[in-house]
Amino acid sequence: MDRVNSPVVYVIGAAGQLGSALLASPALPSTVEVIGLTSSDVDLTSDESVARALNGLDKGDVVINTAAFTDVDGAETARDDAFAVNSDGPRRLAERTAAVGARLVHVSTDYVFGPDVPHRPLTADDRHEKPRTVYGASKLAGELAAAAADPSVIVVRTAWVFTGRPPVRDFVTTMIALEAQRETLTVVDDQTGSPTYAPDLAAGLWEIVGRLTDDPSSIGGGVLNATNAGQGTWCDLARAVFTAIGADPERVRPCTTDEFPRPAPRPAYSVLSGQAWSDAGLTPLREWHAALADALSGARSG
Repeated sequence: MDRVNSPVVYVIGAAGQLGSALLASPALPSTVEVIGLTSSDVDLTSDESVARALNGLDKGDVVINTAAFTDVDGAETARDDAFAVNSDGPRRLAERTAAVGARLVHVSTDYVFGPDVPHRPLTADDRHEKPRTVYGASKLAGELAAAAADPSVIVVRTAWVFTGRPPVRDFVTTMIALEAQRETLTVVDDQTGSPTYAPDLAAGLWEIVGRLTDDPSSIGGGVLNATNAGQGTWCDLARAVFTAIGADPERVRPCTTDEFPRPAPRPAYSVLSGQAWSDAGLTPLREWHAALADALSGARSG
């Protein structure tokens, strides 16, 4: 029997960067009840824990999974841990949503793509057979496992997520801190992507939820990309941060990836196409410079 009360939205990873943005978002629909679940509330590596946390899940409810093993470098030596969270976790959630007729919105990443991608905005159909990192491989495995367990799952790929304000530690807040500590910074200038403001992404996810709770058939299962519009390099983003806080952007010096080696290789190009998002009737996210300006409004160097 269908529920007569408000749909419930379970936010998995509620204490994380995106989970926190979801719970604080002004776009949160007033027509739903929200339950935020942190890592203390649910262990995605445990069938029993997931079953307990989602014990009340019912038809018409929505699960948003923002939780992940996100230590890209650490995953290279912690493969089992990465796959337990990033692959088995989404599968467990999808099994629960499929069993009761709820919907799963699973957040994924640009790291799922292999190295030989075209130099244009990437779609779900572009090559992702061989991600270059354990993190990317585990996230791709999670997409596939969730879709196999529940074909109605909506995978939302995103990239370069930032909040830009403490206590979050992200690229933007790191640049602000280093600006006050160093005369110059050297930042990679040959990796291109789309910086994505967590509150903007959260608003997009709530738009999906609103559609699903109004009419569950309005958005089918599949992959959608959600990033702020436009693109740039890490050096571009760092310089934009300096400009926004009143510092000289020329203090940020460009370097190559080879000059800044990491245990896990980063994508050289991972701009994601928003065409499927727009085709689904969802509101495109605004240009990333405008989002960054909002994030850093009122911030000043020193």
